[in-house]
Amino acid sequence: MAGNFWQSSHYHQWLLDKQDLAREQQHDLKIVTEEEYQKIMIFFANFIQAIGEHLKVRQQVIATATVYLKRFYARNSLKSIDPWLMAPTCIFLASKVEEFGLISNSRLITTCQTVVKNKFSHAYPQEYPFRISNVLECEFYLLEMMDCCLVLYHPYRDLTQYCADLPSTEGDKILPLAWRIANDSLRTDVSLLYPPYLIALACLHIACVIDQKDLKQWFAELSVDTEKILEITRQILSLYELWKNYDEKAEIITILRKMPKPKSCPSPPPNQGTNNQDGAQQSQNQQQTQQQQT
Repeated sequence: MAGNFWQSSHYHQWLLDKQDLAREQQHDLKIVTEEEYQKIMIFFANFIQAIGEHLKVRQQVIATATVYLKRFYARNSLKSIDPWLMAPTCIFLASKVEEFGLISNSRLITTCQTVVKNKFSHAYPQEYPFRISNVLECEFYLLEMMDCCLVLYHPYRDLTQYCADLPSTEGDKILPLAWRIANDSLRTDVSLLYPPYLIALACLHIACVIDQKDLKQWFAELSVDTEKILEITRQILSLYELWKNYDEKAEIITILRKMPKPKSCPSPPPNQGTNNQDGAQQSQNQQQTQQQQT
């Protein structure tokens, strides 16, 4: 495990740029709009949150699982693996990486069934269809896609340190609000685009504006790229603007119907497709031979 962010795979391999995201999402954006795509990702981040809360895992596990989900679909189409399956798979893997403890197979699937029935039936009226064998197979593809780069750095630790550095008792007052904003930032792409310390500063900046705390001098003394902080701030505020007029229960079912439809089970990564096709052809030839012999 890397001792700090700057030595980690998070920094060296998983800080993307907007062009990377646009290139990978272009196939899905031929079917849904950018706003609809964002609403799909928000919806499945909420699904992860609901599963995590039902399982009583730490917020760190939920945050890691959400970033895993975003990483996967930053490199793959929505039709490659059903997000209804990928979401619990991300929780399953994150619970192990964050040393929460292994979630039992039966408990994970039972939780998904309960959460879908009680909280997401407006979007998925059928019974939750996946089983633990699907999750285990999906986990393999997730690990392979991320190249086993599993250690993540979230803004929470930086946020706590910054608040401790604030004058007087301002930090204690503003930390809870900034923390909630950091949680909300997981519904945007900032975790894929920016280092966690900049996300923490942007969350702190928004919290100061909301609480009308004047910390301009404190921010001015920081040796950071203020333009990036403002860009993160704009993305988070854009999320809040979207939420103002977004009725998820009324809209999401129509959006999910438009979503690129995945296969019911995980499809293999593209580099394995040829082998699988060859295997399928070989199996078909064997069946034809057997029929001719009989």
